[in-house]
Amino acid sequence: MSTSAATLQQTVDESVRVEQLDNGLTVIAQPMPWLRTAAFAIAVRGGVQAEPDGREGLAGLLCEMAQRGAGPYSSRDVVALQDNLGLDHSAGVSTALASFGAAMPGQSLHEALALYAEIIRRPHLPEDQLDESRLGALHEVRAILDEPTQQVILKLKAMQYGRRDGRATCGNEPGLNAITIDDVRGFFEQRFRPDGAIIGIAGNFDATAAIDQVRELFGDWQGQQIAIPADRGGGPGYEHIQQDSSQTHIGLSFDSVPLADPNYYPMRAGVGILSDGMSSRLFDRVREQRGLCYSVSLSAHSLIDRGAIIGYAGTTPERAQETFDVTLREIEALADGIEPGELERLKVRVQSGLIMEQESSWSRVSSLVSDWYHRGRIVTMRELEQRIESLTVAEIVDYWKQHPPGGYRIVTLGQQPLNVPH
Repeated sequence: MSTSAATLQQTVDESVRVEQLDNGLTVIAQPMPWLRTAAFAIAVRGGVQAEPDGREGLAGLLCEMAQRGAGPYSSRDVVALQDNLGLDHSAGVSTALASFGAAMPGQSLHEALALYAEIIRRPHLPEDQLDESRLGALHEVRAILDEPTQQVILKLKAMQYGRRDGRATCGNEPGLNAITIDDVRGFFEQRFRPDGAIIGIAGNFDATAAIDQVRELFGDWQGQQIAIPADRGGGPGYEHIQQDSSQTHIGLSFDSVPLADPNYYPMRAGVGILSDGMSSRLFDRVREQRGLCYSVSLSAHSLIDRGAIIGYAGTTPERAQETFDVTLREIEALADGIEPGELERLKVRVQSGLIMEQESSWSRVSSLVSDWYHRGRIVTMRELEQRIESLTVAEIVDYWKQHPPGGYRIVTLGQQPLNVPH
Protein backbone atom coordinates (compact mmCIF):
# COMPACT_ATOMS: atom_id res chain seq x y z
CA MET A 1 0.00 0.00 0.00
CA SER A 2 3.01 2.31 0.46
CA THR A 3 4.51 4.14 -2.51
CA SER A 4 8.12 4.91 -3.33
CA ALA A 5 7.45 8.64 -3.62
CA ALA A 6 6.88 10.84 -0.59
CA THR A 7 3.36 11.46 -1.77
CA LEU A 8 1.24 10.29 -4.65
CA GLN A 9 -1.31 12.87 -5.72
CA GLN A 10 -4.24 11.87 -7.87
CA THR A 11 -6.74 14.31 -9.25
CA VAL A 12 -9.94 12.32 -9.35
CA ASP A 13 -12.02 15.15 -10.74
CA GLU A 14 -11.87 18.93 -10.54
CA SER A 15 -12.47 19.05 -6.79
CA VAL A 16 -11.33 15.80 -5.15
CA ARG A 17 -7.68 15.24 -4.30
CA VAL A 18 -6.26 11.94 -3.10
CA GLU A 19 -2.76 11.55 -1.68
CA GLN A 20 -1.11 8.51 -0.21
CA LEU A 21 1.77 8.90 2.20
CA ASP A 22 4.71 6.50 2.33
CA ASN A 23 3.36 4.95 5.53
CA GLY A 24 0.17 3.81 3.77
CA LEU A 25 -2.16 6.54 5.05
CA THR A 26 -4.55 7.85 2.38
CA VAL A 27 -5.75 11.47 2.52
CA ILE A 28 -8.85 12.47 0.54
CA ALA A 29 -9.83 16.14 0.33
CA GLN A 30 -12.86 17.68 -1.35
CA PRO A 31 -13.37 21.43 -0.97
CA MET A 32 -17.02 22.54 -0.98
CA PRO A 33 -16.56 26.32 -0.80
CA TRP A 34 -20.28 27.08 -0.88
CA LEU A 35 -20.58 25.63 2.63
CA ARG A 36 -19.70 27.29 5.94
CA THR A 37 -18.75 24.01 7.58
CA ALA A 38 -15.99 21.45 7.22
CA ALA A 39 -15.88 17.84 8.34
CA PHE A 40 -13.30 15.12 8.65
CA ALA A 41 -13.22 11.40 9.42
CA ILE A 42 -10.24 9.28 10.38
CA ALA A 43 -10.62 5.52 9.98
CA VAL A 44 -8.18 2.76 10.97
CA ARG A 45 -8.45 -1.01 10.47
CA GLY A 46 -9.53 -1.63 14.04
CA GLY A 47 -13.08 -2.94 13.71
CA VAL A 48 -14.72 -5.85 15.51
CA GLN A 49 -13.47 -8.48 13.07
CA ALA A 50 -9.98 -7.88 14.52
CA GLU A 51 -10.99 -8.53 18.14
CA PRO A 52 -9.47 -11.59 19.82
CA ASP A 53 -11.96 -14.34 20.63
CA GLY A 54 -13.36 -13.86 24.10
CA ARG A 55 -12.77 -10.10 24.03
CA GLU A 56 -15.85 -9.06 22.05
CA GLY A 57 -16.43 -5.34 22.58
CA LEU A 58 -12.73 -4.47 22.73
CA ALA A 59 -12.75 -2.36 19.56
CA GLY A 60 -15.58 -0.14 20.78
CA LEU A 61 -14.11 0.14 24.27
CA LEU A 62 -10.79 1.32 22.84
CA CYS A 63 -12.58 3.81 20.59
CA GLU A 64 -14.30 5.32 23.62
CA MET A 65 -11.24 5.32 25.90
CA ALA A 66 -9.01 6.95 23.27
CA GLN A 67 -10.96 10.16 23.80
CA ARG A 68 -10.30 10.19 27.57
CA GLY A 69 -7.08 12.16 27.31
CA ALA A 70 -4.38 12.16 24.64
CA GLY A 71 -0.96 13.75 24.15
CA PRO A 72 -0.76 16.93 26.23
CA TYR A 73 -4.53 16.95 26.89
CA SER A 74 -6.40 15.55 29.85
CA SER A 75 -9.88 14.12 29.42
CA ARG A 76 -11.33 17.47 30.50
CA ASP A 77 -9.05 19.29 28.06
CA VAL A 78 -10.31 17.14 25.18
CA VAL A 79 -13.94 17.89 26.02
CA ALA A 80 -13.23 21.60 26.42
CA LEU A 81 -11.41 21.77 23.08
CA GLN A 82 -14.20 19.91 21.31
CA ASP A 83 -16.74 22.36 22.73
CA ASN A 84 -14.64 25.47 22.08
CA LEU A 85 -14.07 24.48 18.46
CA GLY A 86 -17.78 23.84 17.93
CA LEU A 87 -17.28 20.19 17.02
CA ASP A 88 -20.25 17.95 16.39
CA HIS A 89 -18.14 14.85 16.95
CA SER A 90 -18.63 11.11 16.92
CA ALA A 91 -16.64 7.89 17.15
CA GLY A 92 -17.53 4.28 16.58
CA VAL A 93 -16.63 0.93 15.10
CA SER A 94 -17.88 -1.21 12.24
CA THR A 95 -16.93 -4.69 11.09
CA ALA A 96 -13.60 -3.51 9.69
CA LEU A 97 -12.98 0.06 10.86
CA ALA A 98 -12.69 2.22 13.93
CA SER A 99 -13.60 5.79 13.00
CA PHE A 100 -13.38 9.23 14.57
CA GLY A 101 -14.82 12.36 13.02
CA ALA A 102 -16.47 15.70 13.44
CA ALA A 103 -18.26 18.50 11.60
CA MET A 104 -17.49 22.09 12.56
CA PRO A 105 -17.20 25.69 11.37
CA GLY A 106 -14.63 25.72 8.60
CA GLN A 107 -12.15 27.83 10.57
CA SER A 108 -11.91 25.18 13.31
CA LEU A 109 -10.56 22.44 11.03
CA HIS A 110 -6.84 23.15 11.61
CA GLU A 111 -7.08 22.86 15.40
CA ALA A 112 -9.49 19.93 15.23
CA LEU A 113 -7.10 17.87 13.08
CA ALA A 114 -4.28 18.60 15.53
CA LEU A 115 -6.43 17.40 18.44
CA TYR A 116 -7.45 14.19 16.71
CA ALA A 117 -3.88 13.42 15.70
CA GLU A 118 -3.20 13.15 19.44
CA ILE A 119 -6.28 11.00 20.01
CA ILE A 120 -5.38 8.60 17.19
CA ARG A 121 -1.65 8.40 17.87
CA ARG A 122 -1.10 9.15 21.55
CA PRO A 123 -4.16 8.30 23.67
CA HIS A 124 -3.49 7.95 27.39
CA LEU A 125 -5.75 4.92 27.84
CA PRO A 126 -5.82 5.39 31.63
CA GLU A 127 -6.38 2.26 33.69
CA ASP A 128 -8.53 4.13 36.19
CA GLN A 129 -11.02 4.90 33.40
CA LEU A 130 -11.47 1.30 32.25
CA ASP A 131 -14.28 0.33 34.60
CA GLU A 132 -16.30 3.46 33.83
CA SER A 133 -15.90 2.89 30.10
CA ARG A 134 -16.83 -0.77 30.53
CA LEU A 135 -20.01 0.16 32.42
CA GLY A 136 -21.08 2.40 29.53
CA ALA A 137 -20.46 -0.39 27.05
CA LEU A 138 -22.35 -2.92 29.17
CA HIS A 139 -25.28 -0.51 29.39
CA GLU A 140 -25.38 -0.38 25.58
CA VAL A 141 -25.33 -4.18 25.31
CA ARG A 142 -28.16 -4.53 27.82
CA ALA A 143 -30.20 -1.86 26.07
CA ILE A 144 -29.89 -3.78 22.80
CA LEU A 145 -30.93 -7.02 24.50
CA ASP A 146 -34.06 -5.22 25.67
CA GLU A 147 -34.87 -4.19 22.09
CA PRO A 148 -36.33 -7.11 20.08
CA THR A 149 -35.64 -5.57 16.68
CA GLN A 150 -31.95 -5.24 17.50
CA GLN A 151 -31.80 -8.79 18.81
CA VAL A 152 -33.18 -10.11 15.54
CA ILE A 153 -30.85 -8.05 13.34
CA LEU A 154 -27.74 -8.94 15.37
CA LYS A 155 -28.56 -12.64 15.23
CA LEU A 156 -29.28 -12.33 11.50
CA LYS A 157 -25.92 -10.69 10.74
CA ALA A 158 -24.12 -13.42 12.65
CA MET A 159 -25.94 -16.05 10.57
CA GLN A 160 -25.21 -14.14 7.37
CA TYR A 161 -21.54 -13.26 7.81
CA GLY A 162 -20.23 -15.76 10.34
CA ARG A 163 -18.80 -15.69 13.83
CA ARG A 164 -16.14 -13.03 13.22
CA ASP A 165 -17.50 -10.76 10.47
CA GLY A 166 -21.01 -10.96 11.91
CA ARG A 167 -20.02 -9.76 15.37
CA ALA A 168 -22.08 -7.10 17.11
CA THR A 169 -20.21 -3.80 17.22
CA CYS A 170 -21.19 -3.36 20.88
CA GLY A 171 -19.69 -6.69 21.95
CA ASN A 172 -21.23 -8.89 24.60
CA GLU A 173 -21.19 -9.12 28.39
CA PRO A 174 -18.67 -11.99 28.77
CA GLY A 175 -16.26 -10.32 26.33
CA LEU A 176 -16.51 -6.89 27.92
CA ASN A 177 -16.12 -8.26 31.45
CA ALA A 178 -12.95 -10.14 30.44
CA ILE A 179 -11.16 -7.11 28.96
CA THR A 180 -8.12 -5.80 30.85
CA ILE A 181 -6.19 -2.57 30.34
CA ASP A 182 -3.42 -4.65 28.73
CA ASP A 183 -5.98 -5.87 26.18
CA VAL A 184 -6.96 -2.27 25.39
CA ARG A 185 -3.38 -1.08 25.03
CA GLY A 186 -2.35 -4.14 23.05
CA PHE A 187 -5.23 -3.75 20.61
CA PHE A 188 -4.28 -0.09 20.16
CA GLU A 189 -0.67 -1.01 19.33
CA GLN A 190 -1.80 -3.66 16.85
CA ARG A 191 -4.64 -1.91 15.07
CA PHE A 192 -4.13 1.88 15.18
CA ARG A 193 -1.62 1.96 12.34
CA PRO A 194 -1.28 4.15 9.25
CA ASP A 195 -1.15 1.30 6.74
CA GLY A 196 -4.69 1.15 5.34
CA ALA A 197 -5.87 4.14 7.38
CA ILE A 198 -7.99 6.81 5.68
CA ILE A 199 -8.50 10.49 6.41
CA GLY A 200 -11.34 12.17 4.55
CA ILE A 201 -11.95 15.94 4.63
CA ALA A 202 -14.80 17.82 2.97
CA GLY A 203 -16.34 21.28 3.18
CA ASN A 204 -15.06 24.84 3.35
CA PHE A 205 -11.29 24.55 3.69
CA ASP A 206 -8.05 24.95 1.77
CA ALA A 207 -7.15 21.52 0.41
CA THR A 208 -3.43 22.17 -0.02
CA ALA A 209 -3.07 23.54 3.51
CA ALA A 210 -5.07 20.65 5.00
CA ILE A 211 -3.08 17.97 3.17
CA ASP A 212 0.19 19.65 4.23
CA GLN A 213 -1.04 19.63 7.83
CA VAL A 214 -1.99 15.95 7.65
CA ARG A 215 1.44 15.15 6.28
CA GLU A 216 3.04 17.04 9.17
CA LEU A 217 0.82 15.43 11.82
CA PHE A 218 0.83 11.87 10.52
CA GLY A 219 3.78 11.53 8.13
CA ASP A 220 6.10 9.94 10.72
CA TRP A 221 3.43 7.53 12.01
CA GLN A 222 4.61 3.97 11.47
CA GLY A 223 3.20 0.45 11.43
CA GLN A 224 1.97 -2.13 8.94
CA GLN A 225 -1.41 -3.84 8.82
CA ILE A 226 -1.69 -7.14 10.66
CA ALA A 227 -3.63 -9.81 8.83
CA ILE A 228 -7.02 -10.82 10.25
CA PRO A 229 -8.04 -14.50 10.12
CA ALA A 230 -10.47 -15.21 7.30
CA ASP A 231 -14.11 -15.84 8.19
CA ARG A 232 -15.91 -18.33 5.95
CA GLY A 233 -19.24 -16.70 6.71
CA GLY A 234 -22.53 -18.19 7.71
CA GLY A 235 -25.01 -20.32 5.83
CA PRO A 236 -28.75 -20.60 5.25
CA GLY A 237 -30.88 -21.49 8.23
CA TYR A 238 -33.69 -20.54 10.57
CA GLU A 239 -33.56 -19.56 14.24
CA HIS A 240 -36.50 -18.67 16.44
CA ILE A 241 -36.11 -16.68 19.66
CA GLN A 242 -38.92 -17.66 21.98
CA GLN A 243 -40.53 -14.69 23.74
CA ASP A 244 -44.03 -14.26 25.12
CA SER A 245 -44.71 -11.01 23.29
CA SER A 246 -47.66 -9.24 21.71
CA GLN A 247 -45.44 -8.65 18.67
CA THR A 248 -43.55 -10.87 16.27
CA HIS A 249 -40.28 -9.66 14.76
CA ILE A 250 -39.11 -11.18 11.48
CA GLY A 251 -35.65 -10.84 9.95
CA LEU A 252 -34.34 -12.34 6.74
CA SER A 253 -31.21 -12.00 4.67
CA PHE A 254 -29.59 -13.48 1.59
CA ASP A 255 -26.33 -13.13 -0.32
CA SER A 256 -25.74 -10.14 -2.54
CA VAL A 257 -22.83 -8.29 -4.17
CA PRO A 258 -20.46 -5.88 -2.39
CA LEU A 259 -20.24 -2.17 -3.03
CA ALA A 260 -17.33 -2.45 -5.47
CA ASP A 261 -19.11 -4.95 -7.73
CA PRO A 262 -20.33 -3.51 -11.08
CA ASN A 263 -23.70 -5.14 -10.37
CA TYR A 264 -24.14 -3.16 -7.17
CA TYR A 265 -26.20 -0.43 -8.84
CA PRO A 266 -28.92 -2.61 -10.40
CA MET A 267 -29.05 -4.63 -7.18
CA ARG A 268 -29.40 -1.50 -5.06
CA ALA A 269 -32.01 -0.08 -7.41
CA GLY A 270 -34.09 -3.20 -6.95
CA VAL A 271 -33.83 -2.85 -3.17
CA GLY A 272 -34.90 0.78 -3.56
CA ILE A 273 -37.97 -0.12 -5.60
CA LEU A 274 -38.90 -2.64 -2.94
CA SER A 275 -38.22 -0.50 0.11
CA ASP A 276 -37.19 3.15 -0.43
CA GLY A 277 -40.01 5.50 0.46
CA MET A 278 -43.74 5.29 1.08
CA SER A 279 -44.46 4.39 -2.55
CA SER A 280 -42.15 1.35 -2.44
CA ARG A 281 -43.62 -2.12 -2.98
CA LEU A 282 -43.14 -3.48 0.52
CA PHE A 283 -44.56 -0.41 2.23
CA ASP A 284 -47.51 -0.19 -0.14
CA ARG A 285 -48.37 -3.84 -0.68
CA VAL A 286 -47.49 -5.38 2.70
CA ARG A 287 -48.25 -2.56 5.12
CA GLU A 288 -50.73 -0.22 3.47
CA GLN A 289 -52.91 -2.38 1.21
CA ARG A 290 -53.03 -5.47 3.42
CA GLY A 291 -52.38 -3.88 6.81
CA LEU A 292 -50.21 -6.84 7.77
CA CYS A 293 -47.51 -5.08 9.76
CA TYR A 294 -46.50 -1.82 11.37
CA SER A 295 -42.98 -1.85 9.94
CA VAL A 296 -41.34 -3.46 6.91
CA SER A 297 -38.01 -2.67 5.25
CA LEU A 298 -35.21 -4.00 3.08
CA SER A 299 -31.65 -2.70 2.86
CA ALA A 300 -28.36 -3.48 1.13
CA HIS A 301 -25.35 -4.17 3.33
CA SER A 302 -21.74 -4.57 2.22
CA LEU A 303 -18.45 -5.86 3.56
CA ILE A 304 -15.38 -5.34 1.41
CA ASP A 305 -15.61 -8.71 -0.37
CA ARG A 306 -19.28 -9.75 -0.03
CA GLY A 307 -22.67 -8.28 0.55
CA ALA A 308 -26.13 -9.09 1.77
CA ILE A 309 -29.69 -7.88 1.50
CA ILE A 310 -31.30 -7.66 4.93
CA GLY A 311 -35.04 -7.41 5.58
CA TYR A 312 -37.16 -6.79 8.66
CA ALA A 313 -40.86 -6.78 9.48
CA GLY A 314 -42.66 -6.16 12.77
CA THR A 315 -46.20 -7.47 13.15
CA THR A 316 -48.61 -9.33 15.44
CA PRO A 317 -48.50 -13.09 16.13
CA GLU A 318 -51.77 -13.58 14.24
CA ARG A 319 -50.43 -11.93 11.10
CA ALA A 320 -46.81 -13.06 11.30
CA GLN A 321 -46.98 -15.97 8.89
CA GLU A 322 -48.86 -14.01 6.23
CA THR A 323 -46.51 -11.04 6.67
CA PHE A 324 -43.53 -13.31 6.09
CA ASP A 325 -45.09 -15.08 3.10
CA VAL A 326 -46.20 -11.88 1.36
CA THR A 327 -42.88 -10.12 2.00
CA LEU A 328 -40.90 -13.02 0.57
CA ARG A 329 -43.23 -13.21 -2.42
CA GLU A 330 -42.79 -9.51 -3.19
CA ILE A 331 -39.00 -9.77 -3.00
CA GLU A 332 -38.90 -12.76 -5.34
CA ALA A 333 -41.45 -11.21 -7.74
CA LEU A 334 -39.14 -8.33 -8.60
CA ALA A 335 -37.60 -10.48 -11.33
CA ASP A 336 -41.02 -10.68 -13.00
CA GLY A 337 -40.95 -7.02 -13.99
CA ILE A 338 -40.75 -3.37 -12.93
CA GLU A 339 -42.95 -0.49 -14.02
CA PRO A 340 -41.08 2.45 -15.59
CA GLY A 341 -42.73 4.77 -13.08
CA GLU A 342 -41.20 2.83 -10.19
CA LEU A 343 -37.72 3.39 -11.57
CA GLU A 344 -38.38 7.07 -12.24
CA ARG A 345 -39.55 7.61 -8.66
CA LEU A 346 -36.39 5.93 -7.40
CA LYS A 347 -34.21 8.17 -9.55
CA VAL A 348 -35.93 11.26 -8.18
CA ARG A 349 -35.26 10.10 -4.62
CA VAL A 350 -31.59 9.47 -5.40
CA GLN A 351 -31.24 12.88 -7.02
CA SER A 352 -32.77 14.46 -3.93
CA GLY A 353 -30.27 12.61 -1.75
CA LEU A 354 -27.35 13.79 -3.89
CA ILE A 355 -28.53 17.39 -3.63
CA MET A 356 -28.72 17.06 0.15
CA GLU A 357 -25.22 15.56 0.26
CA GLN A 358 -23.91 18.63 -1.53
CA GLU A 359 -25.23 20.67 1.40
CA SER A 360 -23.61 18.50 4.09
CA SER A 361 -19.87 18.29 4.62
CA TRP A 362 -20.36 15.34 6.99
CA SER A 363 -22.41 13.31 4.49
CA ARG A 364 -19.81 13.90 1.82
CA VAL A 365 -16.85 12.96 4.00
CA SER A 366 -18.61 9.73 4.97
CA SER A 367 -19.00 8.88 1.28
CA LEU A 368 -15.33 9.64 0.59
CA VAL A 369 -14.11 7.25 3.28
CA SER A 370 -16.60 4.55 2.30
CA ASP A 371 -15.67 4.79 -1.38
CA TRP A 372 -11.97 4.51 -0.70
CA TYR A 373 -12.31 1.61 1.70
CA HIS A 374 -14.71 -0.42 -0.45
CA ARG A 375 -13.62 0.56 -3.96
CA GLY A 376 -10.11 1.93 -3.64
CA ARG A 377 -11.23 5.00 -5.57
CA ILE A 378 -13.65 7.91 -5.26
CA VAL A 379 -16.98 7.94 -7.03
CA THR A 380 -17.69 11.57 -7.76
CA MET A 381 -21.20 12.94 -7.43
CA ARG A 382 -21.29 13.46 -11.18
CA GLU A 383 -20.32 9.85 -11.87
CA LEU A 384 -22.91 8.56 -9.40
CA GLU A 385 -25.61 10.79 -10.88
CA GLN A 386 -24.82 9.58 -14.41
CA ARG A 387 -24.76 5.93 -13.35
CA ILE A 388 -28.13 6.15 -11.61
CA GLU A 389 -29.64 8.04 -14.51
CA SER A 390 -28.43 5.36 -16.95
CA LEU A 391 -30.19 2.53 -15.08
CA THR A 392 -32.92 0.81 -17.08
CA VAL A 393 -35.78 -1.46 -16.14
CA ALA A 394 -34.23 -4.23 -18.22
CA GLU A 395 -30.87 -3.95 -16.42
CA ILE A 396 -32.47 -4.21 -12.98
CA VAL A 397 -34.76 -7.08 -13.89
CA ASP A 398 -31.88 -8.91 -15.58
CA TYR A 399 -29.79 -8.67 -12.39
CA TRP A 400 -32.57 -10.07 -10.23
CA LYS A 401 -33.18 -12.90 -12.68
CA GLN A 402 -29.50 -13.84 -12.69
CA HIS A 403 -29.19 -13.45 -8.90
CA PRO A 404 -32.51 -14.74 -7.59
CA PRO A 405 -33.09 -14.42 -3.83
CA GLY A 406 -32.50 -17.67 -1.99
CA GLY A 407 -30.36 -19.36 0.61
CA TYR A 408 -32.23 -17.36 3.22
CA ARG A 409 -31.07 -16.72 6.75
CA ILE A 410 -34.22 -16.19 8.82
CA VAL A 411 -34.63 -15.12 12.43
CA THR A 412 -37.94 -14.62 14.24
CA LEU A 413 -38.70 -13.48 17.77
CA GLY A 414 -42.11 -13.98 19.31
CA GLN A 415 -44.61 -16.51 20.61
CA GLN A 416 -44.45 -19.08 17.80
CA PRO A 417 -41.97 -20.06 15.07
CA LEU A 418 -43.02 -19.70 11.45
CA ASN A 419 -43.14 -22.08 8.54
CA VAL A 420 -40.15 -21.13 6.41
CA PRO A 421 -38.72 -22.42 3.11
CA HIS A 422 -35.95 -25.02 3.36
